[in-house]
Amino acid sequence: MSWEKSLDEIEKQLLPSHKAQMVFECLECGRTYHIDQFLYTCPSCKSLLRIVDRNFDHLKKVSGQQWRRIFTARRMLNLPSLKGIFLFYELILPCIPLDDVVYLGEGHTPLVQANDELSALVGADFFIKYDGLNPSASFKDRGMASAVSFINYSIRKRNISQLLGICASTGDTSAAAALYLSYLKKGVVRSVVLLPQGKVTSQQLSQPLGSGATVIEISGVFDDCMKIVEELSENYEVFLLNSKNPVRIMGQKSYSYEVAQQMDYDTTDLVVVVPIGNAGNITAVMEGFVDLYRLEIIPQLPRIIGVQSQHANPIARWWRDGRYQPIKVKPSVAQAAMIGDPVSFPKVSQLVSAYFQDRFSVVEVTEQEIIDQMLEANRHGHIVCTQGGESIAGVKKAVEQGLIKKTDKVVVDSTSHQLKFSGFQQMYFEDRLPKEYEIRPRKELQNRPIQLPASASQIAQYLNLQRKSCA
Repeated sequence: MSWEKSLDEIEKQLLPSHKAQMVFECLECGRTYHIDQFLYTCPSCKSLLRIVDRNFDHLKKVSGQQWRRIFTARRMLNLPSLKGIFLFYELILPCIPLDDVVYLGEGHTPLVQANDELSALVGADFFIKYDGLNPSASFKDRGMASAVSFINYSIRKRNISQLLGICASTGDTSAAAALYLSYLKKGVVRSVVLLPQGKVTSQQLSQPLGSGATVIEISGVFDDCMKIVEELSENYEVFLLNSKNPVRIMGQKSYSYEVAQQMDYDTTDLVVVVPIGNAGNITAVMEGFVDLYRLEIIPQLPRIIGVQSQHANPIARWWRDGRYQPIKVKPSVAQAAMIGDPVSFPKVSQLVSAYFQDRFSVVEVTEQEIIDQMLEANRHGHIVCTQGGESIAGVKKAVEQGLIKKTDKVVVDSTSHQLKFSGFQQMYFEDRLPKEYEIRPRKELQNRPIQLPASASQIAQYLNLQRKSCA
């Protein structure tokens, strides 16, 4: 086929025309339910739901190579509804008309290679995907873009006059939910977030407050907040914005599509390292790569390495011992990952069994390793949050355990922006972290301002500068 003819074919497919048949499908009993309703668990057996397109195989009529060209060429369109995660419209929520898509600038975050010094410290060459450069400064915007677009579509189609969106959060989910909901019509949509009191950074707390959400703080940890919003979503007319809602997962799959695109779709020897948290993101990452593999857009599935702190490690224990059991968490600087009963664990288990049996593993890291690796990364030109530090620590541990080889291409997920966790950095510098974090600052990583007189000569003396010689 000539290039001119190939270009003509691509142009015809730049604007989506796929006729999807989207349904909720129960992970356990297999029952399906129409997509045009708000469901979070199976009405029959109460198990988790996923969203499937019964017409997915129709997408196979287009070759994998052609899909690559379409997704590349589509980036040149000046159409907001196809600029963000919905660039991959056919794989996200193709039941939503483009006019209902809410785009706030999310997606297409940079993939930056670690420099030689940092790679040497970690023991492997790797890339960091900066998902902290999303609008609310975390990866959660991917899922909120799909969820709030779904809300926008539902309000119009079902003529909904009032709707309350609610979520439990350790910080990032609340910021993203409040931001995206605030874009919709006032008086129709309200935003409510539940946070564990004293366990969210001041920077993260400021975000939902600034977006106008009702912020409710309760004593306990994230798991306690999650139980409450689960009960509310089961018994009251509210829209759940946590990753238990499969509409959220659909948007977060875009992370995998972008990584594949940024790696020129070469997934041979690709390893993707992800902090686990509530397990929604690692679920979405795996589902996204499965989509690409089924359409032959990528040659093989990558290996997935999940990372957990020893202070919040139920899935690491399951991977090690073969038995899943919720745990009581201890404080973690990776606050978003401080979850003792990840709601999406059943999806992780099923995906591993179906697709990733020999391509999935979990490593545990200490709190010391998490914050040290965050600081090391940022000392070497990056903007990594504590969850990103957890992932980089996971790379180092995976290298030590032989899970990552020299020939592998490694991508690390830094889920949030460094500045959201600057308080932990400051406590580290000042050696004020409470004992329960089990962290002792390393002197070479501590830093603080130096007070000097407003005198060029005294500053030059302190910096040991040499005077210029006269010509």
